[in-house]
Amino acid sequence: MKTGISLLAVGHASSLLLTISYLLCVGFDLLFPEYAMFETWRNLLPGFEWLTWKGFLIGLAESYGYGWYFALVWVPIYNFVAARASKS
Repeated sequence: MKTGISLLAVGHASSLLLTISYLLCVGFDLLFPEYAMFETWRNLLPGFEWLTWKGFLIGLAESYGYGWYFALVWVPIYNFVAARASKS
């Protein structure tokens, strides 16, 4: 029985989750500027600039990249722990 999970599946799923969240947050900031989070995005996403195409695309790419970072760290740890647990 295979105990590991797919790096590709988790990588794409995590990246899409963060990308969709980023898009929703940018849309929310545009609709409700008094509750805007763009200051937080500046701190979390290096190179992000509010209301520029360059800043928007950088934020989009970094959001996707952070999903892959999570997957590249978490999946091997999970697969290692799951393999060890299945042996006992």
